[in-house]
Amino acid sequence: MLDISRDIHSLTDFKKNTSEFINQLKQTGEPLVLTINGKAKLVVQDAAAYQKLRQVAEEARVLEGIRQGMEDMNAGRTVSLDEFKEHVRTKHGIQA
Repeated sequence: MLDISRDIHSLTDFKKNTSEFINQLKQTGEPLVLTINGKAKLVVQDAAAYQKLRQVAEEARVLEGIRQGMEDMNAGRTVSLDEFKEHVRTKHGIQA
């Protein structure tokens, strides 16, 4: 969770104290918000934390697809296997 007192800094401060900020990023796993002229402009994050964030987002996307598929199935919005095969063949120009 973003801690305003710890995680928002000026870009100038970040440039002057890069190694300290890198250590903080590694230790906390939390991103830093960097400001330019007092306005938030950049977010800096440890690579491992960023990868984990991407993984969580991908898992959420997959689960949403499954949820939508289950909703379609429960609502009767389905096609038979033969209809599906024909659709794939037609779409990709595959002969039977």
